[in-house]
Order: sequence, then structure tokens, then C-alpha cells
Amino acid sequence: MTTSSLPRLGTLAVGGILAVTLPFWVGDFYQLHLAALIGVYWVLIAGLNLVVGYTGQLSIGHVGLLSIGSYAFAIVVGRYGVDPLLTLALAGALGGLCGFLLGLPSLRLPGFYFAMATMAFALIMAELSLAQGGLTGGGAGLPVPGFAAPFDTPTGFYWLVLLVAALITWMTWNVARLMWGRGLIALRDSEVAAAAVGVPIFRLKLTVFTFSGVTAGIGGALFASLQSYITPETFVFELGLFFFVCIIIGGRGSILGPFVGTVVLTALPEMVAPLAKLGNFFYGLLLLAVVLVVPEGIGHVIKSVLARLQKKGPDPKGLQPDIGRLAAAVRRGMRQDIQRGHAS
Repeated sequence: MTTSSLPRLGTLAVGGILAVTLPFWVGDFYQLHLAALIGVYWVLIAGLNLVVGYTGQLSIGHVGLLSIGSYAFAIVVGRYGVDPLLTLALAGALGGLCGFLLGLPSLRLPGFYFAMATMAFALIMAELSLAQGGLTGGGAGLPVPGFAAPFDTPTGFYWLVLLVAALITWMTWNVARLMWGRGLIALRDSEVAAAAVGVPIFRLKLTVFTFSGVTAGIGGALFASLQSYITPETFVFELGLFFFVCIIIGGRGSILGPFVGTVVLTALPEMVAPLAKLGNFFYGLLLLAVVLVVPEGIGHVIKSVLARLQKKGPDPKGLQPDIGRLAAAVRRGMRQDIQRGHAS
């Protein structure tokens, strides 16, 4: 372990302790609900970050995959009585399958055409959830059962969300820091250059998008249980834009930045609660400020601050030149030049 990594590990340890002990010092259950909502959103955004932040694909329709996981959880647990934890895994598998089927044709589209395809998917899912009343409850929606003990209390559910979010974060961190992550960044910066060095472009895109579908399905199941009742209006298209903006504000190409963006944008309505009518104004103002002032995102600012707090490189005193040795070397060189001049 290097000395420069100690501050980062210390920050990570303090953050982990605060997250685990949050139910013991939080003010009320609503604040705990807000913390759980941040964790649920992060489960989805952590996977989406690999698509948007690392691969550079403009996916704005992940709310459709979120709704699939939510309705799957509500139907399978509520109507058929399947174990909620097993259904959580099934929702992730279903989200991954839908992500695979969506990405198979749409990932061949360039840039904004792919974004339009994901937007169309989100709108189609909203219409299907409204039209299939016998399955989804239509406009009336569906009640969503909770998890069994020990996750049947607000504190227990928060710890479940924290565990799932930590697992997803660990998985995305491993993808980002290893060869896959370097391949994703190369693909984002230049598909031609990435293909030239042997990066499997389409397979990499499809794999990452499928993984983001898995995280969206799991996040949807947790989201439905947290809400306890879901309707088609729960999964508005603006929610998909919210997920996308969290990554842009946090900063692409990192994990810490989008997480900070998720926390800030989820908690922002509570910070400006007395000015609720101006909520969209504050969202737009924050996005504009970040794009103009810190285009690299909030994560870049945090990394810069941490880098300044770390002692990098050797002590500057050790870099001072040895004047005596330098003068002796110059004198020897001059004598050798004089001797060669006499010899010639």
C-alpha cells in the first residue's frame, strides 16, 4: 500500500462507517427513506454510468428498464407469492434480457439515433403499462409488497439497499479499473482507434448495456418496494433524463462523480423545499453552472481537492542540485578539453 493511497482509503472508510450507521443518527424515517431512495437510484445509475460515462453512449431511456423491474417484482411477489429476494434476482435477470434485446439492434445506431431509440423504448413501456390493465393494473396501478424480515422495517430495507448498492459499486469499479474499463474509454474517445487495436466494439457495447439492464431491473424492484404502490405516472420520461443528468453533472469516466451527482440531485428538492415551485429552475441552474464552470463534472473537483491534500513525489529538498559536484564536473570537462587541444 502506497502512502498516497492512504487518504483515499481513509475517506472511503469514513464514508462506509457513516453509511452503515446512518439509521442510528438520522433525524427521522423520512430522511432514512431519502437515503434509501438515493441508494436505489445509484443501483441503476452505477450500471448506466458504464454506458454513458465510460462507453459514451447517450442512453436516456433507462426508466423503461426500471419500470420492467418494478412491475415484475410487484406482479411476481404480489400475485404469486414468490420470495422477494429471489424475485429481486429475477427482476435483474429480466432487466438484463430486455437490455440485451434492446441493445442488439439499437447499439448499431450512431450517437443521437441511439438516444432516440432508448427514448422510444421508454415511451413504449409507459404506454404498455397503461394499456395492459389486466397485468399491470392500468392507470390505477399496483400495490407492491415489501421484503420479509429482517428487511421489513425502514432500517432493514435501508441496509438491504446499502448492501446491493455496495455490491453493484464494487462490480462497476472492477470493470472500470481493469482492461475492460480501458477498452470502454478507448471506445468512447475513438471507435476507429479502439477497433484498430483489437477492441471488440459491438460486443463490448452490448455486454455493458446488458449489465446496465441488470442493475436497472434490480433497482426497479427495490424502487417498487420502497414506493409501495406504482402507477404508469411513477415512471415518467423525466426520470430517465434525471438519471442521465446525474452522470453528466457528476462527471463522465469516474464512479465517485456520478454518485455525488445522484446524492446532490436527489437531495436538492429537500434543500429547496420552501421554493418547491422553482425546483426545475434550480435543476437547470445547477446543470448550467456545472457545464460552464466545471465541464469535467463535480467528481473532477473532488479528485483535485483530494490530490492537493496528498503528498505526491519526494521532498522538494531532495531535489536541490549538488553545486560542489557540479562545479567539479565542469572543471574536469574543461581540463579534458584543454588537454585534447594541446594533443591536437
